[in-house]
Amino acid sequence: MSFKTTATIASFGGKLLKLSHSATSTSCDMALNLYLPPGASESKKVPVLFYLAGLTCTGDNGAEKGFFQCGASQKGIAVVYPDTSPRGCKIAGEDDAYDFGSGAGFYLNATKAPWSTNYHMYSYITEELPSALFSSFPELDSSRKSIMGHSMGGHGALTLFLKNPGMYKSVSAFAPIANPSKCPWGEKAFGGYLGDDKESWKEWDASELVKGYKGEFPALVDVGTADNFYKQGQLLPENFAAAAKESGNDKSLTLRYQEGYDHSYFFISTFATDHINHAAKYLFA
Repeated sequence: MSFKTTATIASFGGKLLKLSHSATSTSCDMALNLYLPPGASESKKVPVLFYLAGLTCTGDNGAEKGFFQCGASQKGIAVVYPDTSPRGCKIAGEDDAYDFGSGAGFYLNATKAPWSTNYHMYSYITEELPSALFSSFPELDSSRKSIMGHSMGGHGALTLFLKNPGMYKSVSAFAPIANPSKCPWGEKAFGGYLGDDKESWKEWDASELVKGYKGEFPALVDVGTADNFYKQGQLLPENFAAAAKESGNDKSLTLRYQEGYDHSYFFISTFATDHINHAAKYLFA
């Protein structure tokens, strides 16, 4: 599958590519950003870190405001910034709300019509996109992948890691929606995409998935204490931490509450290098 390059931007000695391609899993064109660090080549393959953005975002937000390229350049890591949902699918109501439809794919495979035709972000992120990238960019090392994300993307990063043991070397999250089946954002999204059977929701809830996970769980999670969404009970990191501890999956989990930080990219950019370093520890192990 070929990509169209719409821009090439110099960044921290490497280059940020703005790409688009036709995706079969979502039945629409998908846009993304790819950062290639300096020195990446077919003879010097680099590991890959996927960054999943949050509600209302596109693949541009993390690339332009996350400040990940600095650390990625220093460590020699490529960063992929996918979009957060299909776009322009002509589904009634897809653009009506910030927390459902466009910009709010929740990194799952929808089973409820009409969303089940296009909203397969799980398959797109775990299968189609990496396959396309590794076939088109020989400088990327398909054997070394990690994943991270913010808010809805933090939910995505945690669930994709937990659902696919061995696929990613590590996971990290900024202010993740960590127990979506128990919060308003998740209840709305899961009901709309998956239907009313709440048992099926557990397949996409990190706090449920971690209970049955087997294997190493090298995870870093940061949450700001001044995050209004944390205060409102949308994130519920304490539920995730309790479930990880109960199942014995907390030994490699680091959960940090960052005093005074909110939900914004000011928070993300402050701790971006920590998350790059966390990924590097496992990508270069």
